Parts: sequence; C-alpha cells; structure tokens
Amino acid sequence: MSTNKNKQGIVMRSLDTIERVGNKLPHPVTLFAIFSFMVIVLSAVFSKMGLKVEDPLHTGEIIEVKNLLSSEGISYLFQSAVSNFTGFAPLGTVLVTMLGIGIAERSGLISAALRGLVTSVPKQLMTAALVFGGVMSSMAADAGYVVLTPLGAVLFAGLGRHPLAGLAAAFAGVSGGFSANLLLTSLDPLLGGLTKDAASIIDPAYAENMNYAMNFYFMVVSVFVLTIVGTIVTDKIIEPRLGTYKGEVKEEIDYLKPEEKKGLWAALFSFVATSVILALLVVPEWGPLRGGEENIINAPFFHSLVPVILILFFIPGFIYGRVTKSIKNDKDVAEQLSDTMATMGSYIVLAFVAAQFVAYFKESNLGLVLAVNGAEFLDATGFKGIPLILAFIVIAGFINLFIGSASAKWAIMAPVFVPIMMNLGYSPELTQLVYRIADSTTNIISPLMPYFAIVIAFAQKYDKKVGIGTLISTMLPYSIAFTIVWVLMLIVWMLTGMDIGPGSGLYYNN
Repeated sequence: MSTNKNKQGIVMRSLDTIERVGNKLPHPVTLFAIFSFMVIVLSAVFSKMGLKVEDPLHTGEIIEVKNLLSSEGISYLFQSAVSNFTGFAPLGTVLVTMLGIGIAERSGLISAALRGLVTSVPKQLMTAALVFGGVMSSMAADAGYVVLTPLGAVLFAGLGRHPLAGLAAAFAGVSGGFSANLLLTSLDPLLGGLTKDAASIIDPAYAENMNYAMNFYFMVVSVFVLTIVGTIVTDKIIEPRLGTYKGEVKEEIDYLKPEEKKGLWAALFSFVATSVILALLVVPEWGPLRGGEENIINAPFFHSLVPVILILFFIPGFIYGRVTKSIKNDKDVAEQLSDTMATMGSYIVLAFVAAQFVAYFKESNLGLVLAVNGAEFLDATGFKGIPLILAFIVIAGFINLFIGSASAKWAIMAPVFVPIMMNLGYSPELTQLVYRIADSTTNIISPLMPYFAIVIAFAQKYDKKVGIGTLISTMLPYSIAFTIVWVLMLIVWMLTGMDIGPGSGLYYNN
C-alpha cells in the first residue's frame, strides 16, 4: 500500500513541478523577444570567434556568422522590422483561412455539424463517433475543446454511461488527434509556412516548391487509425476503470432542431457544389489551376490552398447562416468576419516578435552554421533512422509540456531542427510530420495546454474531486496508445517510401 502511495506521490510531485516551472515561463511574446535578443548577441560573439562552415549545397562557398551588432547589422535590424513582419509566411495564411473558418464557426455551422455527427449514429458507435468528431474538429481550430468535450460527457450521461468516459473520448480526439484531418485546416499553412522558412535556410529553391499539403496523405490515414485506437482505449480501458457513474447530475441529449438540420443539408449541398466548381479549375486539361503534367506538384492549385480553404469554409458557413437566420444581411457577415479577426489579435502580436526571431536567425547565418555543425555531430554519433526520429519525438513532446502553443513551439524549433534533418538527408516535410505527432500525442497530458483547465472544469461538473492528476491519469492511456500507433505508422511509411503528402517524400537530396 505504501509503495502505491509513494509512486502516486512521485507522479503528483512530477506533475506539480512541470506545472510550477511552466507557469514561471514568460509569455510566448516575451519568450520570442528574449530569443531575438539572444540571437543578436550570439551573432556578435560567434562572428568575433570566426565561426564558419562550408555551404551545405556544396558550392564551395564559406558561410560565416554575420554580426547583427555591427554597423551594417544594426541598420538591418531597423530597416527590416516591418518587412520581417509582413513577410512572415504564417501571418497572411492564417488570417486568410480564419476568415472562412470564422464564418463557419460563428454562423453555428461547426457546432451543429459536430452535434449532428455524434447524435445521429447508433449507440454502439457513439464512442467512435465522438473520437472521430474530435479529430475532425481541428478544421475549426480550437472549437472542439469548448463544443465537443462537454458534449461527449452529456451524450454518455444521457445514454446511462459514465460522463467522464465520454469527456475523455472527445478530449482524446480533439487534442490527441489535433494534427489529423480529412481536410486541410488552418494548421497546415500555419506550420507549413514556418517549415518553408526554415527549409530556405539550407535550400531556398527546394523551399519554394514545397506546398502546405505536405503531410496530407499521412494525416488522412491517421484519422481512421486514431478513431479505432481511441475507441478501443475508451471502451476497454477508460470506462471500465471509471466504473458505474453514481453522481447526481443527469443530462438530456441536445438534438438538432429542424432549422439546424435544414441548414446542415443546405451547407452540405453548397460544399459539394463548391468542390465541383473548384475541381473544374484543376481536373480538366484546360483548368487554369492544373499546371503542367510533368510536375503536377508545382500546379497553381497546390500554391492556392489557402484561398481554397477560405472558400470551402466560407460558402457553406454563409449558406447555413442564411438558412438558420444567424446571418440576415451583409452587415452580419461583416460583423462575424470582424469578430473573427478580433480574436486573432494575440496571434498577430506573437507573429510580429516570432517573425523578428526567425528573420534574425536566418540573416545572421546562425541557423545554417548550427544546422551543419549539429548534423555533423549527429552523424558522428551514428544516430540516424528510426532512433533519430524517436529522439526528436521525445524532445518535442517534452518541450510541449512547458509551451502549449503548437505554432510557438514550431517557430522556435523549425529553424533549428529542419536544417539539421535536411543535412542528414531527411526532408523538411518529414521533420514537420514528426513534430506534429509529438505535439498532438502529448497535448492531452500537458497541464499547460491552454484548454486543460477548461476540460477539468467540465469534468468537475460530474465529479468535484477531479484535478490535474485525475485528468492526466485518465488521458495517459490515450497518449501512450496514440504515440505507439503513430510511430508504427511512420515506420511503415519510412520502410515503404510512400509520399506523406502531394509530392512530399521522406528524404532530402541536395
């Protein structure tokens, strides 16, 4: 008995330490400002030390660290501040995609679609529907956390099952499957833009031809795999462990109203019609977005995915709003678009300082020098292949325990790890994929994930004793299972050499 208490004590103390250290970290905006200052100082130090490497593109050119505290460097810092910000790849892509997603969310389409999905399936498929709906909810950014997680608990309670099992299933899908989807989401251009910027440190020409759907094939398959795994973990591990619910809270399932059903059908028809029209721009030989047959990945379509995502969300969202009367006129549309952009204020501020950090890292050549030296170090240790990938997953997962934002972490990590992996022969697309796996699988056990406290509040409705340790212990089986399955999937992909996205291979050959 004492052994179990000691083990519990160690786990709780570890979690308390993670929470305490994480809470002491500066705000991401401050963090990037500090990193930017560090890059400036380090550029001066390493420049004075004469640190240099040979160009990894084998041009014979010697690359030296540029001193950003020199007269020329200081001039660059002042003159480039605005262009660094406006040229920050993820900034425009995220804002544009959020215009479409914002209309779909604020008109009520996203909420109705999620509720319709999980309330229209047979009872025996309820768990699978919750996990699947959670995975798919990433198309609406963070909406799944506040819509589907509490809904999962309500549905299970209404069916006489333990509400916390329903909450866990939904949370596992929303958070653990955040990177997977059957559609491209705002996360793809957000991370993809950072990856392209990082890849340009080594090979600008290669980065230019990369597209935002670089992980699409892998993530589509992941939707079904994670749904199956999440269902098994819920039904075979989580719900039996929780036992029979004996709480006093009773729930009635909130089914769709007639006007919501009508709106969903109208939105579906508009989505299909819009998809057909877009297909006509790509599929026929005369399609303006088709491009040449020899190199289809360079087709205009793959470089136009951001406005495509905007259109595919905006039109169904608008139609749904018109049918359900949540959008009555053009003023409502303008207000909903404005409200969406208002919520992006913190992201825009973060983008400004992150853009400076990325630009300084590239301009000083610190990224290139670090990449070459880091690759040489890893090469000397013989750390390659699957062990290297597993080590990267562990590193990214550990960092995720302290920095919750996927974009903030990748903005820090991409300029370092993408070039290193490229110098070791692995593609930027693969490096981003590995990062997404690590980030998603540890989201559900990270107490510093922004929505973690909210999920605890949802759970406390049914059990006042639920705390951080309770939720983490409940979600840990999902984290372990998702990690194992995703790693096995990745190993199969690497052994077979299949593309992980349109024109996106596993390896980089300079």
